[in-house]
Order: sequence, then structure tokens, then C-alpha cells
Amino acid sequence: MVEEKISKSIEFCKSFEGHRSALYHQFPDVVANAKDALQTLDFPTTRSEEWKYTRTTRISNEAWNISNVPSSIDIQPSLIPDLNAHCIVFVNGFFRQDLSSPSFEEGVKISQTLQENLLPDAVNVFQTIHTAYCTDVISIGIEKNVQLKNPIHILHFNDVALGCAMPLVEVIAEVGCQVHFVESFISTIEEKTFSHRQLLLNVHENAIVHFDKIQSQSDNHFLLNDEQVSVASNGNFTVNTITIDGGWVRNNLHISLDGQNIEANLNGVFFPRNKQLVDNHTKVDHRFPHCNSNELYKGLMDDQGSGVFNGKVFVHPDAQKTNAFQSNANILLSDDAQMNTKPELEIYADDVKCSHGTTTGQLDESALFYLKARGIGEENARKLLATAFINDVLLKISNNAVRDFVTKELVDRSLIFI
Repeated sequence: MVEEKISKSIEFCKSFEGHRSALYHQFPDVVANAKDALQTLDFPTTRSEEWKYTRTTRISNEAWNISNVPSSIDIQPSLIPDLNAHCIVFVNGFFRQDLSSPSFEEGVKISQTLQENLLPDAVNVFQTIHTAYCTDVISIGIEKNVQLKNPIHILHFNDVALGCAMPLVEVIAEVGCQVHFVESFISTIEEKTFSHRQLLLNVHENAIVHFDKIQSQSDNHFLLNDEQVSVASNGNFTVNTITIDGGWVRNNLHISLDGQNIEANLNGVFFPRNKQLVDNHTKVDHRFPHCNSNELYKGLMDDQGSGVFNGKVFVHPDAQKTNAFQSNANILLSDDAQMNTKPELEIYADDVKCSHGTTTGQLDESALFYLKARGIGEENARKLLATAFINDVLLKISNNAVRDFVTKELVDRSLIFI
């Protein structure tokens, strides 16, 4: 008798069996199909082009658990001074109403079911596991023509050793609304934790959405962010991804421009050091004419830190008059640091303006010598050059309170000098 081989994803999910997916009450068939699909799915290896420089064994070889045991979390130290935001708090992937704001501005609807009944496409094993065992769901709806005075701050905390958090956040920005989101990822323990947050964001016509993500977790935290964003005609979407800390971080961002006269801006800065890895994978789909997209990602790699950037711009045949610009620049601060970058353009329209470019190098030795010759110590001189290098990305953060907070975090970690 031949013993049937059990897929690694089934082994991975063994300890999750007592947990029912938060999607089950709305989509029982989808959850059941996801569990069936896991019978034959394995984790990607570096032979896969999408995961060529990012190993997943550090996640797949661990015995994670899902824990909804209420714990006492003090969110005050993680709040951003002067932001005056409404808060939505997750702990270990579960929504904590007791820690979240008791009320929101008029025109904001918070629900624990998906409002538009759209699920993310499960295109790989991680997304399939997420569907099968999603820990919790929050849907945030901003009503038509509402312009929120205060941001909405989503905070994710992890405080269980070998805990696995898999929340789903849906955002519906209705026609003509304007909203600013801040999302923080925080680990309060040094033991290993894993978070896989999925975001579904629909930007309707004439809506303006700004999204600032601040990733600041321990060297033992593994973070996977999957984001699917749809923008309708005359919409405006900006995302800033600031990865300050984290042992293993992967950001998958897919933006679909589903109308005309859209502007999308993707900015990111990352600082892998020690043995950290930060991987940014972006895809921008230009489907209609007269749309603009701009990408600016910068990385500073130190010690044995590793960075990955893979950005793809896809211009469909009907997307004439497209303007798409992509830039990735990186500095290696040590001989053991590494960066793998692959900007891509795939264009099927002939009346477009598209460009991409990437550079990876070291600090300018002549500039370093110039600063040292004027009495600035080498360490501070290096930090000053690093600050100048990333400053144009930091300036993309339009909210002063968020930008000041990020700058202080970087200074406190001795990553920049001001």
C-alpha cells in the first residue's frame, strides 16, 4: 500500500483545525474550497520567479498557533502624537473593540462582515491558507462625499509566542470621499510571531485615499502584507510603505486602475539590517486611458540585511496616454548587505510615456570625506548622507504628524541623523 503524501501546507495548518475562518459565515463554500485546495499546495521555493530571492522556509517550518486569548495591551505608547486619529485595534489578528475607538465621525461605517462581498484572489498558498483560517474581518466604509477631518489608525499587535495572525481589512471609499489611513504593525515580544494581513481597498470615482503603513517589529517577526486596490475614474490613491524593522517582511501590492484620469502614487523606504529581509513586490495595472502612476522606492541595507524590489507596470492595449514612472534606488552600507531589484514594464499601447530605472551602490566616498574634513564624525557623516538619500521619500508623507513620528523613530534607532 502506497502511503499518500501530505502536502506541506496541510502540515502547516494542523494546529489551526480548531479555528473556524472568520469568512465562514459569509462564504462557507469558498472556505471549504480553500481547505480542499491545500491538499495539493506547497510553499513556493526560490525556483519560483515570484519568490526567487525570498525564502519561505523560515515560516513554513515553524509550528504556528492561532490564539484569541484576550491579553492586556497598552496602545498608548504606539499612538502617533498629534495625529488625533480614530483607532481600530487588532491583537494577534483579532479585532479588539474594547481597545478601539468607541465612535467614529459621521459617514464612517464599521462592520465585521464584508460590505461589497468581494474576496481577494487566492493566487498562492499563503492567500489560500488565509481564506481557510482567516482570524477576523473588519470592513470600513466611507460614505459618499464625506471628507474625514481625522485619520483612521489601524494598529496590529502581536504578543503570543509562535502566534499566527491572519486578519482581513476591507475599505470602501465611496464616490467623492476623502480619507487618510495610517496602519501600524507592532510586536510586543521578542519570540517569533507571524502576521499575514490582507487588504481589499476599493476607491470609487473622485475619491481620494492616502494610506501610510509603518512596519516596526522585532527581528523575530515575520510579516506578509497582501494588498489589492481598485481605483475608479478620477480617483486618487497614495500609499507610503515605511519598513523600519522586522525579521522577514514581504509587501505584495497590486493596484488596478479601473477607469480614466486616475493618479496612483506608490512610495517606500526600507532599512534591513542584522539578518533582516525586506521584499517589496508591486504591480500596477493600467487598463484605461489618461492615467498616471508614480513609484519611488529606496532602500538602505546594512550588516547582513537583504532587500528585494520587484515592480511591474502593465499597460493594457486600451490604456493610451498612460504616464507610468518607476524608480528604485539603493545603498549598501556594508560588504555583507545585498539588494536584488527587478523593475519591469510590459506595454501593449503605443501612445504612452513610461520609464523605469534602478541603481544600487555605496555611499559617496568623496561626500563622506567632505563631511569628515569639516569635523563631523564618520558615523554621523554616514547617517547624514543616508538622511539626504531617503529624504525625498519621507517628504511624500503628507501628514506632518506621521512624518514627524517616522523621522523620530528612525533617529531613535540611529538610522538617520538630523
